[in-house]
Amino acid sequence: MYGLRRFGIILGLSTIRKILEGMGNPQDYFQCIHVAGTNGKGSIASALSSILHSAGYKVGLYTSPHLVRFNERICVNNRPVSDKDIVESYKAVKSVRYGDREPTFFEFATAMAFYEFGKQDVDWAVIETGMGGRMDATNIINPALSIISNISFEHQTYLGDTLVQIAGEKGGIIKDGVPVVTGVKQKSVISAIRKIAEKKSAPFYRLGERFRIRRGKNGTFTYYGIEDTWRKMRTGLIGGHQLENAAIVLAACEILNKNEIDLPLEHVRDGLKENRWPGRLEVASQSPFVLLDGAHNLAAARNLAEFLSNDLSDRKITLVLGILDDKPYVEMLQYLLPVCSRLIITSPKIGRALPVEELYVVAKDIIQDIKIIPDVGNAVKDVIETASPGDSVCIAGSLYVVGEAKEQLEKMDLT
Repeated sequence: MYGLRRFGIILGLSTIRKILEGMGNPQDYFQCIHVAGTNGKGSIASALSSILHSAGYKVGLYTSPHLVRFNERICVNNRPVSDKDIVESYKAVKSVRYGDREPTFFEFATAMAFYEFGKQDVDWAVIETGMGGRMDATNIINPALSIISNISFEHQTYLGDTLVQIAGEKGGIIKDGVPVVTGVKQKSVISAIRKIAEKKSAPFYRLGERFRIRRGKNGTFTYYGIEDTWRKMRTGLIGGHQLENAAIVLAACEILNKNEIDLPLEHVRDGLKENRWPGRLEVASQSPFVLLDGAHNLAAARNLAEFLSNDLSDRKITLVLGILDDKPYVEMLQYLLPVCSRLIITSPKIGRALPVEELYVVAKDIIQDIKIIPDVGNAVKDVIETASPGDSVCIAGSLYVVGEAKEQLEKMDLT
């Protein structure tokens, strides 16, 4: 499958449609929730999976990318499927006729997930888009609910140079008459998404307009919903931005309940509180304190910098950082480096990694204490060996960096 990477990113639905038709359209045999957006879509998807499972449903969860093992992309009841299941689903996809071209890696993985969810007879599947929405391979489903977390600049080569163009691509997951929940904030983006929803006669629910939250004490919050008010709610994910993601999740639950899906409040509360999403402000070790966060675009880097500044202000922070070459790395460094005392520049093994020398050219004008260790595993070993007891280590810049770091931390028995 990894050999399919040479076909790169090809947006379109004809190939995935032919594959799924060849397997009997397994995606038509379970109910779906479709989640798109620039940031937060994985956190939202995993929370919905956790809540549905808590309420007694059998749930599939499809996300990307994986951090350590491919199996992480395809979960049933919040557990990655087995190697045996992966091999069987691979063979099922491989056995059908593709049409004019061989599928991309993402198309192949998407077909495998739908096959596996059909085989395991899930009640619900929560499906995260890979890129965009309109021409994303996942946009072959007929969801009961569409979610667009937020929108900022990303993948401009494929999605467009303006926020309105990107919104048009993300909004492509909206279906006729299917409710859409969103957390978008920019006026132009709100207008673009609302117009798509109106054209599709899709009920439109926006954070700050149809539902909102108010922070409480000790990490709790109150959800003021479309009709319901739920007090003393708590999310299992850390970071202030996760409260907005949680609000979107709760609005989704409220809408599902109105459509005669049984999600009792106690299960909503438990599922949200128990949700975990690796690689997003994940505390991987307490001694030394190691924080993992993908922070793979500008908005995510801004959220991470805010967390480090507010929650770890009493510690010296060493940042281990690697970034892909299609990211706004100059602006990302300008957010992250001022809150850190030391920097280790590294590079994930993926071919799209930004050379460490290019990061250094920008970083040296912002922070003085810099070390270059190109291999992520060696960078992690070095930072663990040199960290003082009261220091904090943050590993960020790309989910690929986080994945390689998790592998190394597991070898060192620190996770």
